[in-house]
Amino acid sequence: MADLLLDDVGELLRDTAAEIVLPLFRKLDAADVTEKAPGELVTIADQRAEEAITAGLRRLRPGSVVVGEEAVADDPTLLRHVRGTGDVWVVDPVDGTSNFAAGKRPFALMVALLTDGDPVASWILDPLADNLAVARVGEGTRLDGQPVTPRTTGRTPGGLRGSATTWFLPPATRARVAAGGERLGGLLPGQHCAGREYLDLLTGERDFVLFWRTLPWDHVPGTLLVRQAGGVARRFDGTDYHPADEHQGLLVAISEDVWTEAHAALLAD
Repeated sequence: MADLLLDDVGELLRDTAAEIVLPLFRKLDAADVTEKAPGELVTIADQRAEEAITAGLRRLRPGSVVVGEEAVADDPTLLRHVRGTGDVWVVDPVDGTSNFAAGKRPFALMVALLTDGDPVASWILDPLADNLAVARVGEGTRLDGQPVTPRTTGRTPGGLRGSATTWFLPPATRARVAAGGERLGGLLPGQHCAGREYLDLLTGERDFVLFWRTLPWDHVPGTLLVRQAGGVARRFDGTDYHPADEHQGLLVAISEDVWTEAHAALLAD
């Protein structure tokens, strides 16, 4: 994969944000926001952005398949391509739709490329913060053009900074995570935007993030970015995250040591 492709996808996301997403931010009418499933919002920004990103990605890789969040909402069978062969793009046109619809930040645009079922490159753009993270397997992660250096926290034991998306967790797990968070010095509030959570792992704002739902467009881009920066992304049972795995629960951390400490505090019986 040439560097040109990495740059071109990043430029595609920037153009889509500038031309479609940001002009609609805080400008949506009631008719521009609908519920595609109970509690799941979609806006015209999501739909128009996905159309533009899909067309751009197909131009960059003729013959590739695009699995977009909104397209899957209309046709769930498209998810089968995540486990297929060839080049498959996974797209979240506006991650953090509930924030966007409410006129709040953060929100992000996310893309990942899978080849024969394995993630090989990814991109996350927070257009309001002007943060763009890019990764390619075997070549590390860049944030705003600069390499992200693998790190440990440098914090004292029990002083890790992290968040947990607890509103989808089963009640018993939610209680355990809340109690464990106190042992770690308290959990930061979730941001309703997985893309920003992953960017905050790269910037050092967070050391770990815990999720329950793991839809591919929410997590394939971010897990690749974190792994290529030296981090870890695993299921609660310790198995490595893979997009074809449909289980729930994911703990992502900036290092092996942090993952072990956070897992012991939040999830150990």
